[in-house]
Amino acid sequence: MTEQKKTRRQMLEEFVAKKPDDAFSRYGLAMECMNSGDPAAADTHFRTLLERNADYIPAYLMYGQLLARESRTSEAKQVLSNGITAAAKTGDQHASSEMEALLNELA
Repeated sequence: MTEQKKTRRQMLEEFVAKKPDDAFSRYGLAMECMNSGDPAAADTHFRTLLERNADYIPAYLMYGQLLARESRTSEAKQVLSNGITAAAKTGDQHASSEMEALLNELA
């Protein structure tokens, strides 16, 4: 019997299991879950990512989009507001403006 080829999600889950605090791997896994129709898992990974790596700016926008899509508007607004604050601290004006645009759409 040949070993089955691992899915992208399985590979990312292995990376995260080996290095749970690696922001890039956890972000990739959250995105993979979000894009493959598993919002509950994506939610868990985005939440964990931001708890452990509050300065990982791209996660705020994507998590905000996920929450908005799931009709969790007040949570989305909070995540985006936190992201705008974090982006300001790092000087990431582009990310900040994208989050502000989405926040305004949700208002």
